[in-house]
Amino acid sequence: MKTSDFYYELPPELIAQTPIEKRDASRLMTLDRNTGAVTHHHFYELPDFLNPGDCLILNDSRVLPARLLGQRLPGGGACEVLLLIDRGDKTWECLVRPGRKMRTGAKLSFGDGELTAEVVGEVEDGNRLVRFNYEGIFLEVLERLGKMPLPPYIKEELQDQERYQTVYSKVLGSAAAPTAGLHFTPELLEKIAAKGVGIGYVTLHVGLGTFRPVKEENITDHEMHSEYCVISQETADLINRTRASGGRCICVGTTSCRTLESWANDDGTMEAKAGWTSIYIYPGYKFKVMDGLVTNFHLPESTLIMLVSAFAGRERILDAYQEAVREKYRFFSFGDAMFIS
Repeated sequence: MKTSDFYYELPPELIAQTPIEKRDASRLMTLDRNTGAVTHHHFYELPDFLNPGDCLILNDSRVLPARLLGQRLPGGGACEVLLLIDRGDKTWECLVRPGRKMRTGAKLSFGDGELTAEVVGEVEDGNRLVRFNYEGIFLEVLERLGKMPLPPYIKEELQDQERYQTVYSKVLGSAAAPTAGLHFTPELLEKIAAKGVGIGYVTLHVGLGTFRPVKEENITDHEMHSEYCVISQETADLINRTRASGGRCICVGTTSCRTLESWANDDGTMEAKAGWTSIYIYPGYKFKVMDGLVTNFHLPESTLIMLVSAFAGRERILDAYQEAVREKYRFFSFGDAMFIS
């Protein structure tokens, strides 16, 4: 199967640049993966499509304000560092700009010297290992000095940093938001729970590999990035009870899906587990546990559009996306949602 099989035309003006004023006022397309039938709604209507006895699984990862703008020392030239992975001992694997001027030994300053750093190594794909020096707690320093690492297709400055966090975000560690969850409000979650739908949480720290297009001609040649994920005993028990009693397991976002499918047993049962996953889901994959998916509209030729195509069928997904373009849905991170069941 070719990467080009997952291409679709998207007018640039349909790429959402800012969050909608009310989270749950975004639009919601439903797609029946058995018939291909599509209907149009708003996200606050999601409870209408959930049944008592179903469970909804959400990713509670919280985005690090991981984009640091500073100066190179001693000359004072501008630099940008994007934190990717905590490698321990105050050292992070990072994306840096300008790369040619930030080789091993380069010294950096952020926030008038409140945070300083040194490039201490380079890794194979061009990322740098950066060791930081600071007083106090690093995450608190980041909250003061860091900016949200918005994806490259968003050109507008984010006015409220919390709008790139889900209302249930809890565990700091993502380089990007699990964006399907951005549509939920506390009131909507209460309404879903009141209907008899179980709500469970997993944690998957989203990496920037999420935004990287697949460059290989054949999709099977693509090497998937690794991300750290956790499923608790409580959530595993909820999923096992739900499926045993005939309810559906509905994932909110491809990150929740990848967590469950990474750790599910062959019979679809779950156990508490944590570790790195590089699961790559594309058409032909047999889902073990997921029965429904709430998700945003994804970039052409990305691993995410391949995942939803594996679940609903490539032709059905591309047809639904064409309809979303015709109906002028908003696309990508701050865009509208779809519910596939």
